[in-house]
Amino acid sequence: MNGFSYHRRKAGLTQAEAADLLGVDQTAVSSWECGKKFPRSSKLLHIAVYRCGVEDLFREYPKY
Repeated sequence: MNGFSYHRRKAGLTQAEAADLLGVDQTAVSSWECGKKFPRSSKLLHIAVYRCGVEDLFREYPKY
């Protein structure tokens, strides 16, 4: 599981909730979590709603 998915779940957010908070659509969040795309650098700082560092988003985590 990549850091985008891990930290979103840890924050207790659905993909739709995260998308609303970040001003993107749910397919963007899904693409980040699948590793198909990455967010623009300007969005990385907004992902602070996940309460983690930017570097944590690019790590792999065990599934839980």
